[in-house]
Amino acid sequence: MWAFALSRFREVSEPGWTGSRRLQVTPRRTSCRCRPGSGGDSLSGAVDGGRHMRRREFIRLLGGVAATWPIAALAEQPAMPVVGFLGPGSAETDTYRVTAFEQGLREAGLVVGRNVRIEYRWAQSRYDQLPALAAELVEARVAVIATSGTPAALAAKASTTTIPIVFETAADPVQIGLVTSLNRPGGNVTGITQSSDVTTPKRLELLHELLPGARAMVLLVNPAAPVLAEPQSRNVRSAAQTMGLELHVLNASTETELEAAFPKLLELQASGLVIAGDAFFTSRSKKLAALAAQYKVPAVYQWREFAASGGLMSYGSNVTETHRLVGIYTARILKGDKPADLPVQQATNVELYINLKTAKALGISVPLPLSGRADELFE
Repeated sequence: MWAFALSRFREVSEPGWTGSRRLQVTPRRTSCRCRPGSGGDSLSGAVDGGRHMRRREFIRLLGGVAATWPIAALAEQPAMPVVGFLGPGSAETDTYRVTAFEQGLREAGLVVGRNVRIEYRWAQSRYDQLPALAAELVEARVAVIATSGTPAALAAKASTTTIPIVFETAADPVQIGLVTSLNRPGGNVTGITQSSDVTTPKRLELLHELLPGARAMVLLVNPAAPVLAEPQSRNVRSAAQTMGLELHVLNASTETELEAAFPKLLELQASGLVIAGDAFFTSRSKKLAALAAQYKVPAVYQWREFAASGGLMSYGSNVTETHRLVGIYTARILKGDKPADLPVQQATNVELYINLKTAKALGISVPLPLSGRADELFE
């Protein structure tokens, strides 16, 4: 009778194997010639028993080794990069920014939770908190800092000269000191600009086209971001003088001040309201539209949602598009591109939206040439 026993286990290394070593089983033939009744049966039983015992030991050992393979494999994987996102509002008010940013990452091959992680920091519309939040991201040693809005971009730039920064701003990034040149940013900063200081005066012009008999208008700005408020105020004042309009400037940086601005507008007997570009106002587009409807004020802002929610008109860059581009630039930097080599992108696609239902309620007739230029009409 022939019996086979698993005789030994030995460790070997496969060519190219860099992880745990694996076990190879080398069988050895064991023979036993026995005569019936001579005790050979009991010896055969002993060999069989030993064979079963060793098989059980082998299975247990093999299972234990296999259990270590995934751990070793995970240990060899590179650490998931972490991106810091610095936002002016909150996760609740600025979901559109997050959605667009993560979409840009996906388009470039990065999926949150799979091959990239994001650390969000929100200022809750308190811009004075942004420097401390930026410092937190620097201390956490994130790979890239993505910022939303001009105050966040300036806070991030002041916090580090080494961590790459990708900004989204409504200002001129050269004029406010974010970069030295649009084509060759230099340093650790690049990003996307939508230049509200250019589009805000155009909003006044469009509103005057709807209200040709107007003599006075109001501009609403956020004084908490003077780097945005001051150039927009200056440019809109200049445009108002050209059109022969009196311009009043009102400030609002809190919910209370925002609500108080509309009764004040009526006291000034202004014909219409131009809202300056600012993240605080953008995250409250629906509220601004509701207040304008409540006080029956013809108003214009930059964000599509304002007109879609009942505001008279919207004119400006697509904010979700600029944040999508921030996501794409962030991914490119994670893959090896340097901020200094990535030119600042300018949002050239400016969109016009008109709410015809609101216009009718306000007794305003929208000229056909103007409605024909609109990207979308809400009826």
